This record gives sequence, C-alpha cells and structure tokens, in this order.
Amino acid sequence: MNGDEPDPPLVFDATCLSHFCRAERFDVLRDLLLGSTCLTTHVVREEIRQGLTKHPALRSALDADWLGVARLDSFEELQCFATWVKRIGSSDRDRGEASVFSAAELSGGIAITDDREAVQVGRAYGLRVHGTIWLLANARRDGKLTDVSAGNLIDALRATSMRLPCSGSTFGAYIRSFDPR
Repeated sequence: MNGDEPDPPLVFDATCLSHFCRAERFDVLRDLLLGSTCLTTHVVREEIRQGLTKHPALRSALDADWLGVARLDSFEELQCFATWVKRIGSSDRDRGEASVFSAAELSGGIAITDDREAVQVGRAYGLRVHGTIWLLANARRDGKLTDVSAGNLIDALRATSMRLPCSGSTFGAYIRSFDPR
C-alpha cells in the first residue's frame, strides 16, 4: 500500500482468534496488528462465546477493545451475507465464514480464515482471503517477528490443535517458497 491510503481492514474468522487465545498469545496477535483496523462479526463472536465453557481463555477475544465488530444489518449487508451463505454453505461454521467474507467484501478488507475450502471459495469470487501464516509472514517482513519467534508462535498454535501448513521449524522455508525475497 502507498503511504496515502490506509491499509484495508482485516476481518477475522473464529479460528485465528480462538487459537491465539487458547495458546495464551492473544496479546501477541494484538501487538503484531497494531495500526491495523481489525474486525470480526457478531456471528463469529457468537461462535467464540459458545466455546467459552470448554476454553475460558476465549474471553480475551470477546473483551478485546482493538477488535471491532462489522455491521451486517442493512438490506445491502444482509443481501451480501445471503450471497456468501449460498457460496460457502449454511452450517453453523459456514455462517461465520460467510459473515466474515461479507464484511470483508463490503469494507474492501481482507478476510482472515484458515479454512482451506473457504479460502478457495472466497478467492474464486475475487475476495482477498488469507490466513494465520500470511499474518505471521507479514509481521516477519515488517520486522515485528523473526523466523524463530514466528516459529515459536506457530508451535504454540499447533499445540492447541490448530491445523497450519507448516511447523515452527519449517516456517522460514515455507514462506520463502512463495516469496523468494
């Protein structure tokens, strides 16, 4: 992005948020995203709320003052949501992704999800969609993380059963395979 245009908002699905909470690294996620507009949706917040009994650490995501809530209540917003529900599906989990994709489309933002199928659908319709590894690679590029610190985060996330395409020790090689800089 150029210096005159603000970065697009990042709109988060439950996966990234909840695994950072469960790994007790939600504060690190916040620090990595300082200066970025970060949003989620009411649908995602409800998914997170439903997990509180099993994972009390999820409360951090619900209490985060840096994580705004995108509106999806005007006629246009609801139409967009309905379109994404048709594209992705209508199961409980799919509705969260559909809400995130709607909010990202309406705000000109970037959807953040680690669901591979949802990523493929979003990209097929021209939406900018990325996941946790992309966030960490950007933080590394911006000098906020080293390969080792990113690797430690990845290992902490994987310890919460988060499925990621690389381990902490292979992070550097993995991202360089996409961006040889």
